[in-house]
Amino acid sequence: MVIVDQIKQALYLDGDEDDSLIKNYITVAEQFVKNAVGGSDKFFEDKTVQPLYDMAVQSLAATYYQYRLALTDTQLFTNNATVNSIIGQLRGVYETYEGDSANENIDTSIKPSD
Repeated sequence: MVIVDQIKQALYLDGDEDDSLIKNYITVAEQFVKNAVGGSDKFFEDKTVQPLYDMAVQSLAATYYQYRLALTDTQLFTNNATVNSIIGQLRGVYETYEGDSANENIDTSIKPSD
C-alpha cells in the first residue's frame, strides 16, 4: 500500500499542503494500474506482486503530481517507462497466476474407464 509520505519523499516535498492532492493521485494511480493489468484485489495483495504494484502506483502518482497542469507553453510527451515496464511485468505475472489458478481446478487424477 502506497502512502502519501512515500510520494513526498520521492518528490523531495516538505510540508502537508498537497497531502490531499497526493492522496487522490494515489487512488487514481491504483485504479489505473489495476485496470491496465486486470485481476482481482487478491492478485495485487500477493506477496510477490505487491512490491511491483506499489512501485507502479508510487511512480504514477508522482508523475501525476509533477505534470498536474493541463496547459503548458510547450508540448510535453510524457512516457513513464517505469510504470509501463512494471505493468508489462504484472500482466505476465497475472497470466501465470490465472493459469495456475485454473489448473488447481482441473482433476488430473487417472480414472478407470467404464
